[in-house]
Amino acid sequence: MSIALALHVLAIVIWVGGMFFAYTILRPVAASVLEPPQRLTVWAGVFGRFFPWVWASIIIVLASGYWMLLGPFGGFANAPVFVHIMNGLGLIMMLIFMHVYFAPYQKLRKAVADQRWPDGGKALAQIRVLVGINTLIGLITIVIAAGGRYVL
Repeated sequence: MSIALALHVLAIVIWVGGMFFAYTILRPVAASVLEPPQRLTVWAGVFGRFFPWVWASIIIVLASGYWMLLGPFGGFANAPVFVHIMNGLGLIMMLIFMHVYFAPYQKLRKAVADQRWPDGGKALAQIRVLVGINTLIGLITIVIAAGGRYVL
């Protein structure tokens, strides 16, 4: 259980921490100092380096989470309510990420490659909204993970 929990927490820190940094720190700075072509190129590069880490985090979160759920907790029926909430929110986050990856991120990459800056800006705006939502869900999930057994 301790290995699964450590891997689970590490994967969440990488994913949610990366989104938090990108959304609250990098995004405002990039928007204030870079012109659209450079900004879109930077974001395409940032996502190109960050998203493989997110995919790895998703695999680790699923494997470690279900390892703990099916092992120490003895399955869904025996798991506390906060574990069910974390599971549901985590699955929603994964679906949002997959949408970001397969739809607006691919549009951003193509727009940057073709130097179609307005199209890239639209794709980046979609990503920004969805990453903001995912960051919020991730932070809520962390609060539930940290305090759920005491509150729920």
